[in-house]
Amino acid sequence: MSYKRWNVEKAIVLALRELGGTASRKIIRQTIAANEYANLRYEDVYDTKVSARTGRAYNPFLYDFNFGLKNLHTVGYISSMEWGKEISLTSIGRTVSLSHYPTSEQTQLVTNYWNQKTRERVHRRLTAMQESDDKLADRDENLVVIDDPESQQDADESQWKSDLIECLKKFNPGKFENFSRALISKMGVTIDKNRGVVRSADHGIDGFGYFKSDEFRTSRVAIQCKRYTEDQVSEPEIDKVKAMQGNNTVTLIDGQDLADLVEKYELQITPIKTYTLNAYYYEQD
Repeated sequence: MSYKRWNVEKAIVLALRELGGTASRKIIRQTIAANEYANLRYEDVYDTKVSARTGRAYNPFLYDFNFGLKNLHTVGYISSMEWGKEISLTSIGRTVSLSHYPTSEQTQLVTNYWNQKTRERVHRRLTAMQESDDKLADRDENLVVIDDPESQQDADESQWKSDLIECLKKFNPGKFENFSRALISKMGVTIDKNRGVVRSADHGIDGFGYFKSDEFRTSRVAIQCKRYTEDQVSEPEIDKVKAMQGNNTVTLIDGQDLADLVEKYELQITPIKTYTLNAYYYEQD
């Protein structure tokens, strides 16, 4: 099934307003998915596709998301696009009615912006061709990355998580059990020595553990890890966990949340620090 392209500017503004006007890119996407702003479902925001060229999974929504941020910055609805910093609404972005967005004037501003970006990219490509004709195709690809470093960095951040989720789907039951045990332990849960954690018949693990929130408070938790590759967790499965624990508090962790936890606790991943040149180096005086 082909990916449907989305105009996400309204969804971004609505999410930021819900979050008080300032938030990270990750939290904005999570809020859009949770509230289904602009009819965007969770699957639309986080589903992955496999590149026919590279064979790797990627998140196509990120491209629409980053284009949307650029467009909102161009029309003055958000104040900053600096990588690593939170996105903030301007006073206009916080209060303006979205019923007529984009106006003809805003559409022209956005068109002018992207036309200028195209001219700059063509200029850099021609300059590069004059300097060297070595591996022109690879050079063109690199130029596209330089043209929009924020979008590329956002895509890079998401790429490894997409790869992670695809790998988890392919784990055999034993490896998925070991992964689940390791992550649960990293999260600070001590497995119950008597009741423990055992592999279930449906490629998951069930069991009990204890989480110490501070020196005086310890909570008992029921654990049920299932590898759902397509469908969502069913109500009977949720009710089963409630019965195991004896209360109505259930926390669901989906694939995206799982990837975030792997990042937080750095479970079998290696952080890499790199740098990207800012637009300053490519601006024409």
